[in-house]
Amino acid sequence: MNITDAASPPRSGPSLSILGVPFDNVTTDQALAAISGMVASRRPHYIATANVDFTALAVYDEDLRRILLDAHLVVCDGMPLVWASRLLGNALPERVAGSDLVPKLLAIAEEKNWSVFFLGGKKEVAEKAVQKVQERHPKLRIAGMLSPPFQPLHEMNHAAICAEIHSTDPDLLFVSFGCPKQEKWIAMNYQRAAAPVTIGVGATIDFLAGHMLRAPLWMQKTGLEWLYRLLQEPRRLFKRYATDFVVFGFTIVKQWWLTRGSKHTEPAMPRAATPAKTSDVRLSSVAELFCPDRLDAAEVRAIEQVWMDSLEGQQEGIIIDCAGAQFIDSTGLGLLMRMQKRCRHSGKHLVLVATSPAVHKLLQMTRLSSIFTQADSREEALNKILNAGLPASAFGTKATPLRLDWSGAVTTSSVESLWRGALGVIQNAADARNPVVIDLHKVQVMDSGGLGLMARLKDHATSRHIYLRFANASPVVHESLRHEQMEYLLAA
Repeated sequence: MNITDAASPPRSGPSLSILGVPFDNVTTDQALAAISGMVASRRPHYIATANVDFTALAVYDEDLRRILLDAHLVVCDGMPLVWASRLLGNALPERVAGSDLVPKLLAIAEEKNWSVFFLGGKKEVAEKAVQKVQERHPKLRIAGMLSPPFQPLHEMNHAAICAEIHSTDPDLLFVSFGCPKQEKWIAMNYQRAAAPVTIGVGATIDFLAGHMLRAPLWMQKTGLEWLYRLLQEPRRLFKRYATDFVVFGFTIVKQWWLTRGSKHTEPAMPRAATPAKTSDVRLSSVAELFCPDRLDAAEVRAIEQVWMDSLEGQQEGIIIDCAGAQFIDSTGLGLLMRMQKRCRHSGKHLVLVATSPAVHKLLQMTRLSSIFTQADSREEALNKILNAGLPASAFGTKATPLRLDWSGAVTTSSVESLWRGALGVIQNAADARNPVVIDLHKVQVMDSGGLGLMARLKDHATSRHIYLRFANASPVVHESLRHEQMEYLLAA
């Protein structure tokens, strides 16, 4: 995907990272303006409304952290997160709750003649929500509504669901499967569903239907809406909320302790990106940035635009030299994550070089080490950028592909074990910078769960800059891919 203005929303200030989750510094009005830009672009985008539960889950779920990194907009749906941002030195302007955002979007959709598709939730609840929405917004175009049977993610018929959504050509797609299932479904399928804006709305569908009541306004403003929900569903929510607050409270204190710093000095003059010096013509398109000794909120405000501008050229990648960084806070980490997001959206590669102890500790604490490609030296970084995504033949004889053979039935029932096995091979490949080949010539049965597994593995390997190829596909695999229009998975 190309970088677009729609993917770069107007903001109140620099982004920041809370427990490894990158939050966009936006108000509700700015979020709505960004969504309007996404709809106007007609290209698929997805938005995450992250609350404390979401953030706590992401601490231990690497897939969820990657999904949040790639999201086109991540808004703060929880007052505890606003309070945490103040503690970390870069206050988010306000809570942008999904349960407030969706009703405002419905009103805008009616005004601008956008169409809306509702996916998920219990059928009777979804039908009631659509009925009440139509009563409030009689001119709103409802593109469709679908409540698939409850199934684990890998058992769902993603192709059929996406085909139905795509056939109605909605402007907004609201997905209500609950966190983190809805976010993982969105990341896997938002491109195929092809709605300009896809949002995970969670319990908002229950609020729209009147199935659950919102907390009084004073509880919303004082950060006590969670207590109101707990009183409505104590059995379902008590264990979740208790776990969330222990995990969130403990880890946010760790992040604050690690990112506290002495009084800030005047920010240095921003240093423009420069091409990496080399005799190889191809390497001249790799830009090089230098991390200042203090990458905190004040410094980010001084250098952010220069760093963002460095992504606008035709470079294959960006090197950020972190050797001199003696201090980095949550806003500095937010800038690194924003750079990584923009690189991933534009097909470029970012490598952190010679990470200082300060950067290394923060990446480890927030569990973001696997999100960033790192190198010990500038030369190693250049090699990683230029080898990323190349076929196995480009690696030379020393980079022998790591092979994995699948056989028999690759179906829903075997997905989890195959996923775990492949993850181990990909991790080994990441450590040794080897390509990965998965041989399919012995596969006799392939269902939608198996196809979804192939797509997930391809995405996971790409996100880690590992070349993964499916080889020797059997006729059964070819036919399954052809039927679901997924032959691109066999592309080299």
